[in-house]
Amino acid sequence: MPERYNPERYNKVLAFSGGVGGAKLALGLSHLLTPEQLTIVVNTADDFEHLGLSISPDIDTLIYTLAGLNDQQQGWGLANESWQVMAALEQRGSETWFRLGDRDIATHLERSQRLASGQTLAEVTAALADQLGVKHPILPMSDDPVRTRLLTAEGELAFQQYFVREQCQPVIDRFYFSGLDQARPQADFLRLLQSEPLDAIIICPSNPFLSVEPIISLQGVRQAMRDNPAPVVAISPIVAGLAIKGPAAKMMQELSMPATALAVAEYYGDLLDGFVIDESDRALLEPIKALGIDVAVCPTVMKNLQDRIDLAASVLSFSQTISRNS
Repeated sequence: MPERYNPERYNKVLAFSGGVGGAKLALGLSHLLTPEQLTIVVNTADDFEHLGLSISPDIDTLIYTLAGLNDQQQGWGLANESWQVMAALEQRGSETWFRLGDRDIATHLERSQRLASGQTLAEVTAALADQLGVKHPILPMSDDPVRTRLLTAEGELAFQQYFVREQCQPVIDRFYFSGLDQARPQADFLRLLQSEPLDAIIICPSNPFLSVEPIISLQGVRQAMRDNPAPVVAISPIVAGLAIKGPAAKMMQELSMPATALAVAEYYGDLLDGFVIDESDRALLEPIKALGIDVAVCPTVMKNLQDRIDLAASVLSFSQTISRNS
């Protein structure tokens, strides 16, 4: 691993985040880069409407994490939450499979009211982040609705039905993103990709299929990433054949892919200039390099805040050594 990164070399870094793993690295990056240097784009294909509320799980996980309010044991929601609304709904026989804490519900009420008044998701996200003291810009990947749909052995499911209600148990045959063809990248996101002198584009260790694919599949995004002179660096969410959080490894097996960091690198393909793998996967270094991708090996399992900061520093250091692939 190269020497520690020099923060003065960075004007602007763009990070893609989805889920708990993405939020962990985003937190580490936020400790090293100023709000002027770092913008985080978040997957919104997991968004859904539930109990009459507009819910954006990945956005909320990121906001709560950057605000230092997240429940670190669960990885989602707010710490020290209460559950009186869920208990009352259960008494009434209502759906309670997607558990919303009392203070978390306030976030969804605020979002729902603002969206109903005509604000965009980006405007609402900025307001919610500001209310909780988050300074780093957070952008939804799109202001238009995109929804993950999974075709399983038990029928078609919305993502939250699969992930939360069914606990990722059904076998996945394939997946698609409803609304993706009509959705446009959020305007500031696309402007950053197309017009800003970015120093790095970092794909956080998020599910490559369900968290990252919706972002990079938006119209014009993949090409803009290729055209931007900044190196594209991804961190493997698969460590020693396992996903640290979520169903990525299970999905890979069901989609007839080996659950390895190498398979993740192959999935991203020539979009990547650099790939970061865990020390336990050092044996995959040369096979990944053979794909034409620079590789860094370092500890990638983030158990505490210092781990998040250390990985962020390693990723930034690595990005400074990469010559952009043509």
